[in-house]
Amino acid sequence: MQQIELVPGGCREHAARMAAALARLDDVVVAAHANPDGDAVGSLAAAGHILRALGRRFMLYARPGLPRYLDFFTLPAPLYTSLERPPFAPRAALLLDCGEPERLGPELAALLPRLESVNIDHHLGGKGMGSVDNWVDPDAAATAQLVGYVALAAGLPLTGGLAQGVLLGLVTDTGGFAHGNTSAAVLALTAHLVAEGCDLADMRERMDNTWTLGHLHLWGELMGRAQLLEGGSVAFCPVYLEDFRRHQAFKEDLEGFVEHLRRLRGTRVAVLLREDAPERCKFSLRSFGPVDVRAVAVRLGGGGHRNAAGGTVHLSLPAAQAALLEAIRLEERERSAGAEEGPDVAKNPESGQKSCGSDF
Repeated sequence: MQQIELVPGGCREHAARMAAALARLDDVVVAAHANPDGDAVGSLAAAGHILRALGRRFMLYARPGLPRYLDFFTLPAPLYTSLERPPFAPRAALLLDCGEPERLGPELAALLPRLESVNIDHHLGGKGMGSVDNWVDPDAAATAQLVGYVALAAGLPLTGGLAQGVLLGLVTDTGGFAHGNTSAAVLALTAHLVAEGCDLADMRERMDNTWTLGHLHLWGELMGRAQLLEGGSVAFCPVYLEDFRRHQAFKEDLEGFVEHLRRLRGTRVAVLLREDAPERCKFSLRSFGPVDVRAVAVRLGGGGHRNAAGGTVHLSLPAAQAALLEAIRLEERERSAGAEEGPDVAKNPESGQKSCGSDF
């Protein structure tokens, strides 16, 4: 198989356009959203390898740095968490896995209007914030998937660190190839990466088996605290600031917990509500199939994907819980009313097959 055949037909023009745009940029800040997850980190790494192969000067940027569970992952350049002393004066930006300047952090958001920029993202709702070009494809399982396609369009082999970055993003945003976005295109790309030398089992070992005792104890307490609401259709668990202090744990130790809430039989929506300050809470939502938690999140100023979404509300934890449950009820009522009237593809733009053939 020719490598370019790994790029679905509907993606090839976009990937070629992005490759051409990157070849024209130099002195590039390669940035992802604050508090980067595996897809953001993998996209940063893969993009860095692409720019190096193209002979471009670049720096990697993400605040506040790598999460501890990814400290094993090798990046192609140092990761900057501040723009106070960059290695060069940035003239351009490549913005990854992010659709709003504010999510990049205030430093880069303020600098962005003065830079040429390209945006590659897979979050629904984003229209692209690049001044030069944008590729926003909610059908892609991960932003790293799109970056991998850009590499192939540029004629680069998916090997070494570039391939590892793409694989990290795919593993992260498909939930280890368990989510509904694990399409034939995702599996074909992953099979190619493994055939080219990526060790999938080793990556999972390094990502998954890094818990501390505090991490384990935190999960144990939260498992006991979880409850079923709304007649058993909503699995809910609150997390208090004191929980982290008591168990000497970190916010990133919650990674993956909400997916376990969704395992409860009869659950349609899983909700993890984390207290970050007395009047500020972060919420994470998960669902399966037609239940659109992104629509719930949007009601509260958040966003994401149909089956995985989140956001921040400036409310106390009890008030945030009430607001979330009401948003879920409202969305369920609207969804039920729409079902009675017949399918409404316009209301759910992710419902059809799009350019990269994923099933978000």
